[in-house]
Amino acid sequence: MTTGYSELRADHDAIWGRFYADFGFRPHTKRFPGITEPAPSVTWSFAALDDDPGYSRLDRFTDILHAALTTLAGDGSVLFLDWQHTGYRVWPGRAGFDFDRPGWLPSPFPDGDYSIYLAEDFRYGTFGHPWEASLCVFGAELLQLIEADLDEVLGPPIRRRAH
Repeated sequence: MTTGYSELRADHDAIWGRFYADFGFRPHTKRFPGITEPAPSVTWSFAALDDDPGYSRLDRFTDILHAALTTLAGDGSVLFLDWQHTGYRVWPGRAGFDFDRPGWLPSPFPDGDYSIYLAEDFRYGTFGHPWEASLCVFGAELLQLIEADLDEVLGPPIRRRAH
């Protein structure tokens, strides 16, 4: 395969089934959080993006997350799940891969649906909640790479789970 992504097909239902089971996923527009946030995890509100002329903070947030996923995935892949839509397996380390290519995957910002990035083994990832307007980042290695930068871009976390 020469592209940097492929649709989840045969394993789509199994991956979503595992996500529901492992994270206690409970989609709802008014009850938060939408998952049992794993330890360690940190959850930020997207309120800081409400007044973001030119989307510079949103762009910075996206760049921070994509760079970390690229670092952690190495030559491997990560999963991207977009609730009620096609999911993808993404190889961000492939030469020529560009998260920002027009028509590519949605941002990790949950624009109308849950937006989820996951390690293949589910040990780290993100859970973007569209109705709470929040992002939960979990897994020690991912948090180590991005926590300070997300604090700077999004402000102090709204939740933290250490153990």
